[in-house]
Amino acid sequence: MNTPASPDARKDPLPAERQSSIQSLTGARLRKHADYQRAYAASRKRQSASMSWFLAPRQPAAGAPADHSAASASAPRVGLTAGKVLGKAHERNRIKRRMREALRRHLELLPQGCDLILHPRRIVLTLEFAKLEAEIVRILLQANAEAARISDRPIPSHTRQIAPAKPSL
Repeated sequence: MNTPASPDARKDPLPAERQSSIQSLTGARLRKHADYQRAYAASRKRQSASMSWFLAPRQPAAGAPADHSAASASAPRVGLTAGKVLGKAHERNRIKRRMREALRRHLELLPQGCDLILHPRRIVLTLEFAKLEAEIVRILLQANAEAARISDRPIPSHTRQIAPAKPSL
């Protein structure tokens, strides 16, 4: 007698093109307080219209195998903070959800070998998502340029932005 297929077996898997477009921020997040503190100490504060941000080069973890630490030191990480000054818990959570989604859409722009910490302002709660996403992309491009300057390496081609010519006076 045939047994009916389980509900999971009947579902078609996601198409290949959709699977590749789904990305997660999970592996690229700063998690430990010590990592945040090290990043704050190794960087300076930069400002944008709706947030401030910190960029610090990664250091290999002490006690990690040499081949593992080299690979993990080049992987970019990002951290989000939302202090109580931004509002109640549900407002802070919404701010972080919106920022994570904007970052998730542009993971390839995270600067290699660096930790990036974003401090949103309250305006992020009501800012149109397209504007928030554009500002995060602008920050990521600036962070890539800064990371390249710090490490004296060329800027990856997918993050280059042609700057308009400045008029001479």
